[in-house]
Amino acid sequence: MKSFFEKIRRNCFLFFAGTVLLAIVFVASAAPWISPYDPTKADLSLRLQPPLTKGHFFGTDQLGRDLLSRVIYGARISIFIGIIVVLISGFFGTLIGLISGFYGGLIDRIMMRFVDVQLSFPFIILALTIAAVLGPSFQNIIITLAVSSWAIYARLVRGEVLGLKEKQYIQACLTIGLPDWRISVMHILPNIFQSVIVVASLEVGRMIIGEASISFLGFGIQPPTPSWGSMLSEGRVYMTTAWWLTVFPGLGIVTLTLFINLLGDKLRDILDPKLRIN
Repeated sequence: MKSFFEKIRRNCFLFFAGTVLLAIVFVASAAPWISPYDPTKADLSLRLQPPLTKGHFFGTDQLGRDLLSRVIYGARISIFIGIIVVLISGFFGTLIGLISGFYGGLIDRIMMRFVDVQLSFPFIILALTIAAVLGPSFQNIIITLAVSSWAIYARLVRGEVLGLKEKQYIQACLTIGLPDWRISVMHILPNIFQSVIVVASLEVGRMIIGEASISFLGFGIQPPTPSWGSMLSEGRVYMTTAWWLTVFPGLGIVTLTLFINLLGDKLRDILDPKLRIN
């Protein structure tokens, strides 16, 4: 751990990306205290005010709601959904991949056929189909994204386990009769965890974009709850007359996903033993 944190400290890009993400998470977490206005309170007398006018730093939307407050609250939803979805899909995908790779045979073939079927569908098409069936709500968008993304972890973990099963220390554990659960949890899982962490860090950004896409199309977070995707959908009608309605939520999505992907890429350089120089 000491070596790990020392590498983080020496990696300028990783340190910078982590600092920016921590700042965004802090602002989103403290939204009730730092937001200048209620994000759902409308005032038609102030509708479509441009940025830097009458105390509204990002301007106001078509209902006179403060755009800065809505962007801050929208960050809370995007970050929360991204993290929760990755935790749920990562857990079940890792569990399925671990069981499939460890036992092999018929269990492996059945589970991998399900994975193959899911991976054959484009992610956004599958997510939209599930969202249309379940209906638009906060809970359903989490279920939709989790069901649509678990297969990536299952495929990754299964491949890692198949390689580790042939190692001598795993064969020794089998020879002395250790229980399967102990071999999987104590000896295999710690050796594949770094790969799962790297994929999970990159998947957070993909889940944020997925949530924004589904909300943009009307199957995700519903108004008046502020969501970056629904804000883009509402603002697209006013792109020629009120550009700030789409620019600021769009910049929020780009900034957050950019630094998450940068963090994931640098974590891969540190955690992947194949890329280690020292």
